[in-house]
Amino acid sequence: MDSETILVVDDNEEIVYSIGELLKYEGYQVVKAYDGMQALEALEKNKIDLILLDVMMPRLNGLSALMKLREKYRIPVIILSAKTEESDKVSGLTLGADDYVEKPYNPAELIARVKAHLRRYRAWGQQAPEPDEDRIVNGGLVLDKKQRLAVAEGEEVRLTATEYRILELLMEHPGQVFSAEQIYERVWNESANFAVENTVMVHIRHIREKVEIDPKKPRYVKVVWGIGYKMEKYS
Repeated sequence: MDSETILVVDDNEEIVYSIGELLKYEGYQVVKAYDGMQALEALEKNKIDLILLDVMMPRLNGLSALMKLREKYRIPVIILSAKTEESDKVSGLTLGADDYVEKPYNPAELIARVKAHLRRYRAWGQQAPEPDEDRIVNGGLVLDKKQRLAVAEGEEVRLTATEYRILELLMEHPGQVFSAEQIYERVWNESANFAVENTVMVHIRHIREKVEIDPKKPRYVKVVWGIGYKMEKYS
């Protein structure tokens, strides 16, 4: 397979250089741009497989560039966002970004996210999957109810029967918060007692270890402190 090409867009030349070298070391081709206008021009001239896109840039900022490129392209876009730019992360995901990485970025996490989104892009192709009542899709997480298996970012995940039932419950109700007692009663089909919270917590931790890119910063299975757990909803 030909090496994939990643477009790195940031007005900080040092960041573009360092990310470019990191990607080249991993075997990727790199195209560089330093503002949103250059990014759109690069997309016209090159076959790009994934974009790493900064938000704050001159001429055309990252969010405006994202809106324009989403009119034509379905390729994965990962926003590069400073920790203080929480609103930019939310706006980016709303406008069609697939993920975000905080700056200063962790090189291992950045590469893991790049690889995960490229796997997902290869697995599904450029066309969105057709709706299927036997399959629940939430971002890069897919639950095949007919085969009773999960796929995370393009890779099959091995779940125990109990882990599968918990994940199924959360994915069938994205955004809804379930207490540990509610999860226990629905999954184990038993009345909950004072000891169930720890049991559910352990299973949730195991699920995160299997479906999340970074279990310590989960995107999908979230804790709502003092209340319970929910599945974060993605388009």
